[in-house]
Amino acid sequence: MPIDLNTLFRSGVAVITTECQRGVLGPDGPLPALVEAVGASGLVPNGARVLDAARAAGRPVLHGTVHRRADGGGVTMNCRLFTATARSGAPPLLAGSDAARVIEEFGPAELDYEVPRYHGVSLFHDTELDSILRSLEVRTVVLLGASLNVAIIGTCIEAVNRGYQVVVPRDGVLGIPPEYGEAMLDGSIRMLATVTDCASVVRALQSLEA
Repeated sequence: MPIDLNTLFRSGVAVITTECQRGVLGPDGPLPALVEAVGASGLVPNGARVLDAARAAGRPVLHGTVHRRADGGGVTMNCRLFTATARSGAPPLLAGSDAARVIEEFGPAELDYEVPRYHGVSLFHDTELDSILRSLEVRTVVLLGASLNVAIIGTCIEAVNRGYQVVVPRDGVLGIPPEYGEAMLDGSIRMLATVTDCASVVRALQSLEA
């Protein structure tokens, strides 16, 4: 039986963006296939509407970001993803740099939270994300962004492990190639989260304003 979003969100909801940074999703991102998929999808406008609705309802918005040091310290090149991005020639995601910033369409707004990390492939890995969510009495998280290949599935699993309800709008996330992203949503994510769409999330957030 599908979970009612209106009921779920009233228990305490936050919206979290996953690596939606200029140096990841923008034209100079290290993974051209991901950049192309973003351009061909509605992820950015759809996600922006969800974020606007969350802010209007007074619900927290958090941005999970990746940061790097100029000397490469703090990250172990222990997987293909890290080595591929490091060798891509894309601008490094140095803290405070334009590449590391959240994409303009997503903010950040004044009251948003940014939760950076230097290592790992999940937003919860060695960050303050869990502590911040608990301090805000959040019980449900809505995940937006990239990508279904690694970061979103990893974050979804860790959120479930920590007792959160997870909502994933299929038109607010993507994977590469796109058909793999759809398979991930229909095969794995739906076993862990409520898979819906951004319009439904917006309506449920708007219901909280009443």
